[in-house]
Amino acid sequence: MQQLIFQCWHILTNKAFLILLLIINILGTIYGYYWYGAQLATTEPIFYIFVPDSPTASLFFCFAIIGWLLGKHVKLMEVLALVTLVKYGLWAVVMNLLTLVETGYIGWMGWMLVFSHFMMAVQAVLYIPKYRFQFWHVAVAAIWTLHNDVIDYVFGQMPYYRILDQFASQIGYFTFWLSIVCIVIAYFTYKGKLQPIRESDF
Repeated sequence: MQQLIFQCWHILTNKAFLILLLIINILGTIYGYYWYGAQLATTEPIFYIFVPDSPTASLFFCFAIIGWLLGKHVKLMEVLALVTLVKYGLWAVVMNLLTLVETGYIGWMGWMLVFSHFMMAVQAVLYIPKYRFQFWHVAVAAIWTLHNDVIDYVFGQMPYYRILDQFASQIGYFTFWLSIVCIVIAYFTYKGKLQPIRESDF
């Protein structure tokens, strides 16, 4: 089992694989900002930075990967990537499945979003042994994440899911607790409780 874990980690941290992962995340980030184009067109400029949640999460991860490729740890980007990739990855999966329940259909685009966003969360978790952030980085990520929830559900800047507007209050409540869970994951990563196997062990 230890040998299998070693082999998997060797693949995940291989320079060629990291470059491929970076390219995938860059393309996903670009597409994500494009996808938010219609909403951004009707958004007040003061809220621009808070609207495209998922592509900003993958952008954080891009900076983290670039740091690893350069032999460095961009610690704030690492913790922001972990928290937001897990949060918005799982959030989008739940929203698309809820849309499926409400309408009975989400089409190939919906299923593509389910898969791609689930993989966003997966990639963030897979690299937990590699993160090197400190407590203050977790605190900053917590402020960013909870502040984003306020912008989304108090100022009405949440992603467009028109069919789900009737559930806005429930979705806001769910999102808040999802944020808390992701912040806790980051905290336990900082404490080392989610890292029984560290990168140095290999």
